Amino acid sequence: MKKEKKQPKLAKRHKHLNRSGTGNFISFLFLLLLGLAMLFPFVYAINNAFKPLNEIFIYPPKLFVQHPTTDNFTQLFVLMQESTVSFSRYIFNTLAITVIGTFGHVIFASLAGFVLSKYEFPGRKMLFTLITTSLMFISQITGIVNYITISSLGILDTALAVIIPALGSSMGVFLMKQFVDSMVPGPVLESAAVDGAGLLRTFWTIIMPMVKPAWITLIIFDIQSLWNTDGGTYLISEQKKTLSYALSQITASGISRMGVASAASVIIMIVPIVTFIITQSNVVETMAASGIKE
Repeated sequence: MKKEKKQPKLAKRHKHLNRSGTGNFISFLFLLLLGLAMLFPFVYAINNAFKPLNEIFIYPPKLFVQHPTTDNFTQLFVLMQESTVSFSRYIFNTLAITVIGTFGHVIFASLAGFVLSKYEFPGRKMLFTLITTSLMFISQITGIVNYITISSLGILDTALAVIIPALGSSMGVFLMKQFVDSMVPGPVLESAAVDGAGLLRTFWTIIMPMVKPAWITLIIFDIQSLWNTDGGTYLISEQKKTLSYALSQITASGISRMGVASAASVIIMIVPIVTFIITQSNVVETMAASGIKE
């Protein structure tokens, strides 16, 4: 009897999801226009990187380059070689901060979100309230407090001065906690406990695969943030500076280096874009799988 009742409901739902050819065309056209609008800034930046200086300031401005040249990139690398610190050093500093900060934040936020979601302990609600409240504060407000804390720890002018604040980002904890709440049912943890799985084994083998959309999304945000960081007031020595800082200093010489600045912006945005392209299919796939209910 139960199967007979479910069949008409499923058939009706399938019929409801069908669209006419006109509806499909309108949806496709809307998504195409939306995609082109999102693609426009990238196309503009890439074309500017290959424009000679006279084309950058031409009026009315043109989207596509008329006489492409690689002089902007050549000048950029020449200027980097003339710097007191080698180009490879800036890249190494940026890679170290990005990789360690991203990996550490994902692990820390996942563990904290898991515990806040599934375990009761004194002060749990108050702690989560503090985390959600901290989301309202921008980095400029907490900058002085962070600087005093980092200076007191004795890690000023080191990579840890940038990495540790990234590890404690409340956004990651909030995101992971919400995903664990919605995607990890209590009976799953009870079954793991009955089978003899410990806390860490449950976390690695059950929780992390189930919240894959959350930590992949977190990886994208972290890489974008840390790769573009200039170190702020935390990094003082030139040897500790990042790639973003070095490129900004080179291109901060007025309109004569606008072409070089365009080339630098393309180099800076390559890593976040490639990361998103590689991971976006996994995000879509896991999001779709997480929406399927038995």
